[in-house]
Amino acid sequence: MSHLFCFGTGYVARRLAATLQAEGWSVSGTYRDDGMSGSLSEAGIEPVFFDGGAPVAPGTLAGVTHVLLSIPPGQDGDPALVHHGAALKTLASLRWIGYLSATSVYGDSDGAKVNEDAPLRATTMRGKQRIAAERAWLDLPGMPVHVFRLAGIYGPGRSAIDQLRAGLARRIDAPGHLFSRIHVDDIVAVLRASIRTPRPGAIYNVCDDEPATSADVIAFAASLLGIDPPPLVPLGEANLNPMARSFYADRRLVDNRRIKEELGVVLKFPNYRTGLHAIHDDQENAADQPA
Repeated sequence: MSHLFCFGTGYVARRLAATLQAEGWSVSGTYRDDGMSGSLSEAGIEPVFFDGGAPVAPGTLAGVTHVLLSIPPGQDGDPALVHHGAALKTLASLRWIGYLSATSVYGDSDGAKVNEDAPLRATTMRGKQRIAAERAWLDLPGMPVHVFRLAGIYGPGRSAIDQLRAGLARRIDAPGHLFSRIHVDDIVAVLRASIRTPRPGAIYNVCDDEPATSADVIAFAASLLGIDPPPLVPLGEANLNPMARSFYADRRLVDNRRIKEELGVVLKFPNYRTGLHAIHDDQENAADQPA
């Protein structure tokens, strides 16, 4: 039986786990907060405690065939690699490792398109730590490591529609500042395609076909809800926190041809409009169901 082990069992990992479980896979995943253990068990995922301070219990990785890595690296590197790199190198059953990175590794290209061979010039500490973690995993000899550089992730429960419903959406006026995005279900499709056709050492940009301003995305989501969008706020007057402001520090367009040409992926949601339409329709259908 195929067995996926997730170091970090967040939004993407749980979505992938549900898809693979439906195909008969077993899935284990780490948690660090006690409240997560029960929710993992309810989802059919075997919970494993790992807070980055010490390895998981001996024997936990026995029989694991696939590993998904989604814990953000810190100053000391990727905790999964620090504590389990040696064990994974000796794991005879292991067939695939997927490391979830981010397009922030490219830094600022002044709006030019970047593919997987572009120089890595991250301008933020998070991006620089991602670069170091990517290299550390890829440098492990003989390991089936694949790197996935994800654009901004959205999907059910995590979208401009949900932000508007919660009263948290803001429209930042930054003309010409385009962001790439990717629906969580298309991330899952890319990961499954890589699992079916592994190519150790491969790196993939994972984004949709149409970068757009965040203001346009919020406006479209508001139109689906039949409400007025929030007013535009100039970037210089938005009083963004340092992390939010860092997203506006770089300008780049991300090339996604490799996931199509090498993995044969056909995006279910090639732009934010198709993705938000699907989220809205699902919410409306759920609201129509009897209690």
